[in-house]
Amino acid sequence: MDDQTRIELEAAAFRGLVKHLQDRKDVQNIDLMNLAGFCRNCLSKWYMAAAKDKGEDVDYDAARQVVYGMTYDEWKCNHQLPASDAQKQKFEDTKLIHAKINGHK
Repeated sequence: MDDQTRIELEAAAFRGLVKHLQDRKDVQNIDLMNLAGFCRNCLSKWYMAAAKDKGEDVDYDAARQVVYGMTYDEWKCNHQLPASDAQKQKFEDTKLIHAKINGHK
């Protein structure tokens, strides 16, 4: 497989993941973090870091809008539920597996 085809397939896979997460508004970020160690915010940070690596200026809010399909404030207002004490504890317990983005959490 040539590099261009690989890049196009990777981009399509990313778009598919983002679309799936946009469709699954019922899935909370804290649950994603607790189970898989990454969430929509992590994807946004990876997007922003990739843009920076390419010399593009994409801020965190713009990157989150790409991933969430809306502003983060809209998401929080319409879809984010309060985290339970059990979810918060699991979040703390699983910090070692949380995604790292260019040295940032």
